[in-house]
Amino acid sequence: MNASPVVLWLLAARPKTLPAALAPVLVGTVMAASAGLAHWPAAVAALLGALLIQVGTNFANDYFDFLKGADTAARVGPRRMVQSGLISPAAMRRAAVIAFALAVLVGAYLVWRGGLPILAVGLVSIASGVLYTGGPWPLAYKGLGDLFVLVFFGPVAVGGTYYVQALTIDGWVLLAGLGPGLVSVAILTVNNLRDIDTDARADKRTLAVRLGPDFARWEYLLALLAAAALPLVFLAAGRAGPAIALTLLVPLAAIPAIRRVFAAHDALALNRTLATTGQLLLLHAVLFSIGWTL
Repeated sequence: MNASPVVLWLLAARPKTLPAALAPVLVGTVMAASAGLAHWPAAVAALLGALLIQVGTNFANDYFDFLKGADTAARVGPRRMVQSGLISPAAMRRAAVIAFALAVLVGAYLVWRGGLPILAVGLVSIASGVLYTGGPWPLAYKGLGDLFVLVFFGPVAVGGTYYVQALTIDGWVLLAGLGPGLVSVAILTVNNLRDIDTDARADKRTLAVRLGPDFARWEYLLALLAAAALPLVFLAAGRAGPAIALTLLVPLAAIPAIRRVFAAHDALALNRTLATTGQLLLLHAVLFSIGWTL
């Protein structure tokens, strides 16, 4: 691959996964603004911190998956920089440390504003980013990646974004966070379905490996449907108006992606579906935000 170092590092950051960091911050900020509690410096810091943790996690995954043998020449997904020899393991490890260190610097302001709860959330988020594929008991290798993604890219991210602005928390905000969390699970599911063979050989026991490809396909579909239907709870409880049902448009937009997931295993098609699902996550966040505001 003949590309500049800048391009290589951009690819290593896995930009198609970054909506998982952006979407919950958008939802949390819109909910805070609707309550008259928006604090824009904190919102920007929350977004920057979320992106840095996501990028640091991606760098750490590239490094640890290479060490553990999950990324090999037989892998059919987007090229991993360490496995392909385009970035050295030492450089990738340093990049992960730098990304997490920058997240800590941004987080210092958020801790100053939000106190110990934000300190705890930040430290656990960074530790989980490392332990997702690293350490003696990596979460992704034990089939816990889906739960990690649901929690940290859902209620934790949305609730944390809301809290650093409002300096209080609302159970409805945490419930709303399940929407982005569920679509983020769908992103992970596509990734795990595509890598099911190489993950199995590396003893990376994702849910797709443990329970099979059919389970992963249904997990993808149900995660999207549950995320789309969740806002109807707010409508039924009188917490939002009819416009909140705009999220029901997401499964309609997802029909081509769902068809590809349920078709025969095709790595290239699943790569496209991974990118599409990231776009669906942003669409969910935007539609929820519009519906919440109206």
